[in-house]
Amino acid sequence: MITYQIACQPLTHLFNITMRIQDPVAQVTLMLPVWTPGSYLVREYSRHLQEFSCEYSWQKVNKNTWQIEVPTETAELVVTYKIYAYELSVRTSHLDQTHGYFNCACVCLLYAPAREQFHRLELELPYADWQIATSLKQETTTTYRAADYDELIDSPVEMGLHEAHSFVVLEKTHRLVIWGKGNYQVTKIIEDATQIIGTTAQIFGGLPYDEYLFMLHVADSYGGLEHKNSTSLLFPRLQFQPREKYEKFLQLVAHEFFHTWNIKRLRPQTLDHFDYSQENYVSVLWFCEGATAYYDELICLRAGLYDDKRYLHLLSDAITRLETTPGQQIQCLTQSSWDAWIKLYRPDENSVNSSVSYYLRGHLVICLLDLQIRQTTNKTFDDVFRQLWQTYQTSGGQAYGEADLWCTIEQVAGVDLTDFYDRYIAGIEPLPYDKFLGAFGLQLIPHYEKIPYTGIRLDQEKPIIKVVESNSPAQHARLCPGDELVALEDYRITVKNWPDLLHLSAAPRVTFFRRDQLMQTTLNPAPAQPTRYSVTPLPKVTPEQQRLYQAWLKLKV
Repeated sequence: MITYQIACQPLTHLFNITMRIQDPVAQVTLMLPVWTPGSYLVREYSRHLQEFSCEYSWQKVNKNTWQIEVPTETAELVVTYKIYAYELSVRTSHLDQTHGYFNCACVCLLYAPAREQFHRLELELPYADWQIATSLKQETTTTYRAADYDELIDSPVEMGLHEAHSFVVLEKTHRLVIWGKGNYQVTKIIEDATQIIGTTAQIFGGLPYDEYLFMLHVADSYGGLEHKNSTSLLFPRLQFQPREKYEKFLQLVAHEFFHTWNIKRLRPQTLDHFDYSQENYVSVLWFCEGATAYYDELICLRAGLYDDKRYLHLLSDAITRLETTPGQQIQCLTQSSWDAWIKLYRPDENSVNSSVSYYLRGHLVICLLDLQIRQTTNKTFDDVFRQLWQTYQTSGGQAYGEADLWCTIEQVAGVDLTDFYDRYIAGIEPLPYDKFLGAFGLQLIPHYEKIPYTGIRLDQEKPIIKVVESNSPAQHARLCPGDELVALEDYRITVKNWPDLLHLSAAPRVTFFRRDQLMQTTLNPAPAQPTRYSVTPLPKVTPEQQRLYQAWLKLKV
């Protein structure tokens, strides 16, 4: 068994770790992961490791790996080190005088020969009033056990001054722990989470765990990370009200909870056995995350947390975000999935021109596939998940091949979808919304703000160019991200007056600073382009269209 004794130094934000290895090999190699499952970015956790120590001869062989020469017949190897923890996110670790939170990928070195053996956490609390919350199996008050290293990595720990609540759904215990203060209402969160859990369970025919833990950090940021039997949630403290902002929290809960099935138990073969030392490439994140993004809004609708009008508004927002992203004309969904490690989590001023989110386009592709299935069969995309669950979980829990995933979708749809895949998933063709929405009595309407199109996206506070869209008037005028706009013709530019100034001239003279050098150019704005899209009912709807609409959005007939 591998044991990690973890003590806290809240004032210095340091976790003190003592790692004990029973019956080690002659040359021990220890490696700290560079990433954590569910967040596809090399985060270099080892940059926060310090004061590595061992009584035997050792050397650091690369950025995150240590080798130790162990004398023969050594019964136990003891290694100590410290981890600096002051990054509050769901993917990292944070320690202060009120709590300690960590993903084990950040703090627990991997000893590969024992990867499939039991791993134990022994936690030393700095204050008597601190509590512990984790999905790991509890052995004593402060000791927890994982079946193997992978379960350890998949089980974050929250300890400190948090409020803890327990509730039962479908005869299974669920726990909610909340750290931080905000304008939330605990009873409402539990009530709505209960509806989300029950609604999701209906898709899969039950809950696949014995107990589930929601860890909520209330602070000033946003994020979520799924785990097999728990989830970490981070939400801004003052955005639980009003209702529209609170709905975003509910969608976050629904999203991470849906991952309990989609990717934690139903997973592609390329994510079946993690290599924690480097990127793990997969081309179906458009399904793993895109389908989850589609269902998080749909589940909240089915759970009665908002109505169909609100749902169509959210769908319209998603379409607007995609259709105002020029990068969808450059990068397809399979490429977006593959390049998650270098694109999605590392955006720059050109990202909008060169890439597309597999969350966003994946969401809309799954939506269209659901409409396709509903229109031509008596099934839905729910049946895709049920078939995957039946095939890959109830028969042993093996991972699916990427080709098998698409084959399952086609089997449920009852038609050959090769053309759809080639155009909209492996290809970059615009999504044909009206082709699918029309059968449900809906249409997509573009909206114009009557502002000449420049391709410039300004900073929210200062007239500094954040983005120049590809092949836009601004690009042809040789304007660049970072340019500070000063004047249009003879008028000073501000963020507020910029739209109005564009009506002054068909080819205005623009004065700007580039790296403190005053420059001028002539801008030739184009006619206004759509800035927003809305999904609205057709003027006349047939009974069949109404039936399909009601079945899709679970309305009473």
